Amino acid sequence: MRRALSTWDRRAFLAVAGRHWPGADRALPRLSRCADHGLLWFGLAAGAAATGGRPARRAALRGIASLAVASATVNTLGKRSVRRVRPVLDVVPLVRRLARQPATTSFPSGHSASAVAFAAGVALENRGWGLALAPIAAAVCFSRVYTGVHYPGDVLAGAALGAGAAFAVRGLAPTRAQLAPPARPRADAPALPGGAGLVVVTNSTSGQRVGARPDAADEVRAALPLAEVVESGPDAAGRTGEPLDKALERAANRAFELGGALGVFGGDGSVSAAAATARRYGLPLAVLPGGTLNHFAYDLGIETVADACRAVESGEAVAVDLVRMGDHGWFLNTFSIGAYPELVRVRERWAPRIGAWPAGVLAAVEVLRTAGPARIEVDGRPRELWMLFAGNCTYRGLGLTPLRRHDLADGVLDVRTVSGGRLARTRLLLAALTGDLKHSPVLRSARLRHLRIDGVEPGTHLAYDGEVAHAPRSLTLAKENEALVVYRLPTTP
Repeated sequence: MRRALSTWDRRAFLAVAGRHWPGADRALPRLSRCADHGLLWFGLAAGAAATGGRPARRAALRGIASLAVASATVNTLGKRSVRRVRPVLDVVPLVRRLARQPATTSFPSGHSASAVAFAAGVALENRGWGLALAPIAAAVCFSRVYTGVHYPGDVLAGAALGAGAAFAVRGLAPTRAQLAPPARPRADAPALPGGAGLVVVTNSTSGQRVGARPDAADEVRAALPLAEVVESGPDAAGRTGEPLDKALERAANRAFELGGALGVFGGDGSVSAAAATARRYGLPLAVLPGGTLNHFAYDLGIETVADACRAVESGEAVAVDLVRMGDHGWFLNTFSIGAYPELVRVRERWAPRIGAWPAGVLAAVEVLRTAGPARIEVDGRPRELWMLFAGNCTYRGLGLTPLRRHDLADGVLDVRTVSGGRLARTRLLLAALTGDLKHSPVLRSARLRHLRIDGVEPGTHLAYDGEVAHAPRSLTLAKENEALVVYRLPTTP
């Protein structure tokens, strides 16, 4: 069997070498060189992460992780276990040969393993993007035989290893489709085919700068042709439009008359304002992600406007918790006092000039250098805090890097504080670097039903759901369980 396979492998190699493929003599060697050291895949991942939003970043990260596992396996096990000599180049036309020939052994093909690992990793996160990458990955695999540096068997073995690496990564880090559906419990909401009965408010100021989405209303109308759209904020020409609060009030009145639902196209701040209005009118809320981060929409499993349309048309919905900030409104995601509100304030000042991500990095450096602790009373106890964070429901992630919630109705506040004593920030950084955040003495966490904050000094800022405001002298954060019904992406059986 081994001899028969080896004979077939060599005959297949000779067949490829002896056949002329129009247009391939220049293209395939260049493609093969581009894939050296994974540069082609790293470039595609970087481009997707920079321009495609969170779903693209997640798919790119999974592709790179799969590539890393495949590459490590090839170089530590594959190449050392089977020391196969590379093909003789005499039968390969000179125009096809690579300028620099590989010095390692032939089996398995590392380029093929990396190509298939990256494409398969991306496909496990997003099938459409994976299919788009498949022809590129296949061309890289074929180029290794075409240029004479591998036998077909080397390429097939590398491809199988790459696919296995992608599935191994999925076993360690489940894809979004494998995770349990977020939020609970299910709630009743009307199914609205085509958006009939849905009144959507679009906020043109959502995103990184004013007017970032001048086509928001058109995008909603294209996706839900029967929905009514109320526009707020400046229009594409810069003319002042209706304020968000008034637009939400008008839309909620109309949705109540129709017996339908309120919708909002915007970021977390817009969604938070819409949630308060929907709760007051007893309306279900449809969230169409149109902001920079869209945390709440992602926790519902909604990543695109198309996802929101599927949710609205299916009528699948869940009840979620809200948090009341005394007489100062509500929040859906997070609340904080201390360094983080200052970071948001600085970032928003710089973002229109240099972009959101660079502004966030520079703002973090500035705040870490200049911010001082806030002196407040927490549940009657005087505290000096570098930061106080409260999340609506329990967030995954240790320390001050909360990630995602799997339950949006667990009835608790996720409270985390960083003490403002001597060297507090340095001690917290050391704990993060050593992986011992959980036991850091400056970091405390608790699960509470309500939180009382008093003695806030004038000029102190607070942040909630991405919005920054002046903090009142005192306020109480109190959970309201299952206070709002929201549409959720339908689950597959």
